[in-house]
Formats: sequence, C-alpha cells, structure tokens
Amino acid sequence: MTAPSEGSPSPRRPQQRKQVLLRLDPAVYEALARWAGDELRSANAQIEFLLRRALAEAGRLPRETGPLPRRGRPPGAQGGPPPGPPSGPSPGPPSGPPPA
Repeated sequence: MTAPSEGSPSPRRPQQRKQVLLRLDPAVYEALARWAGDELRSANAQIEFLLRRALAEAGRLPRETGPLPRRGRPPGAQGGPPPGPPSGPSPGPPSGPPPA
C-alpha cells in the first residue's frame, strides 16, 4: 500500500493542499502578519502569494500550478447583497430649474 502523499490523488476528491511546518524569526513573522493584514490576507495566504511570485519571477513556477484559491465567503453567500449594480432608481438629471 502507498502512503497518502504518494501516487495519484483519489479520483473522487480534490488533491489536498500540502501542509508544512515553517519556523520564522518572530520579528519576521510579525512584519509578515502586518503586511498580510494590510492586504486582507491571512499570514499563510501571504506566504503562499509571496512564494508564488518569487517562483514566477525566477521562471520556476510549474505550469500545472493552479490559481491561488479564493478565500472567504463566496459571492452571493448569505449575509450580504449580491455583487453588481445597486438596486433602485438610477440617478437621472436633476429636475427643476437650473441653479442661478
């Protein structure tokens, strides 16, 4: 029998994302976490974003690499208005006499 990380992924479920343990200097992590917060990402998503960008710039990002997974609530999920133009009457030209 093969280990879960060997062989091809199961045809019925998507391939699991790889988990790694990363040891960072606390000051580096804090700077990374602040940067991630500024860009509305988690620290983990920021690390993956930066690694992908570095790989692409070095010409080492594999072609079969998919896009970054979208995080957060999907569009149209309960709890907020659907994306798109606001509903209601559209603002037209002002009515009445022009200002003097």
